[in-house]
Amino acid sequence: MRRTTKFAAVLSVGALSFAALTACGSSSDDKATDGSSSPAKSDVKVGLAYDIGGRGDQSFNDMAAAGLDKAKKEFGVTASESEAASDESESAKEDRLINMADAGYNPIIAVGFAYSEAVGKVAPQYKDIKFAIIDDSANEGDNITNLVFAEEQGSFLVGAAAALKSKSGTVGFVGGVNTPLIQKFQAGYEAGAKAVNDKIVVKSTYLTQPPDFTGFGDPAKGKTAAAGEFDAGADVVFHAAGGSGTGVFEAAKAAGGKAIGVDSDQYLTASADLKPVIMTSMLKHVDVAVYDFIKGFIDGSPMTGTHTFDLKDGGVGYSTSGGQVDDIKSKLDDYAKQIIDGTIVVPTTVK
Repeated sequence: MRRTTKFAAVLSVGALSFAALTACGSSSDDKATDGSSSPAKSDVKVGLAYDIGGRGDQSFNDMAAAGLDKAKKEFGVTASESEAASDESESAKEDRLINMADAGYNPIIAVGFAYSEAVGKVAPQYKDIKFAIIDDSANEGDNITNLVFAEEQGSFLVGAAAALKSKSGTVGFVGGVNTPLIQKFQAGYEAGAKAVNDKIVVKSTYLTQPPDFTGFGDPAKGKTAAAGEFDAGADVVFHAAGGSGTGVFEAAKAAGGKAIGVDSDQYLTASADLKPVIMTSMLKHVDVAVYDFIKGFIDGSPMTGTHTFDLKDGGVGYSTSGGQVDDIKSKLDDYAKQIIDGTIVVPTTVK
């Protein structure tokens, strides 16, 4: 299944944006929140297992929650939501999925590659239940769907934006955990920046190394890492660090610099004092993936195999909230067109 979202919707915050989806309501009941009648009650019970940070991280997990909320409103599904602890074992992740399966939840969606091993072990035990995992394609099976994204493409666009806006000729990147997935963000960001200025300097820092995944939920570490990059001359820093990104924004404010958010349009959810430092965000529509997977299950045509949500399909993009990239939007859109038509092939690994 390929998405057919119009090109313009990819490049700005449109109907599928984080704000629009969260406006559908985030309550755990099945009532519509706009005064309209409730949707027909569905028999479908969705299990959603969040990564570290859970609902409320204003980034990756919240995008997944927004997709679930939209499905609740439109289809009347019920849901069980549970989040991972920063220091939990693999067996704890397995138990979370097993508990949902034993309680009759079907489908079950694991949010984040940290669930790869758990899904690989649990799904074969429950062949009548459909499992989906976001950001991982390591497991294959008739009841496993891998929902992945071309993060490098969206990161290329915000890398170009960083270089176009940089006055110092130095920009920064803060990754939550040093994994191949987060390296895709770095690779795209560096490629986009160098497409604008081949002499630009890109400072990169990772907060933690596997198996320590706390880098996705430690704002203090994010602030320290970003502050170091600003001190080293960067004037724009992009983070792919989940909940740690708040610290990056705080460092940008303290340094008088700019920051780039990730996954959702973080300008919309940041505190008033941090909004001015958020130049743009790399949009990763986890909301779309979650919603589409649930819809396919309900329609009787469940998604199977591996599905990649890319720039062409509206899976990734960049935000324009706050107006700070309005003056360079035409240049960013031109880069986007070149990526879509294959003129630019964005790397997925760091050189």
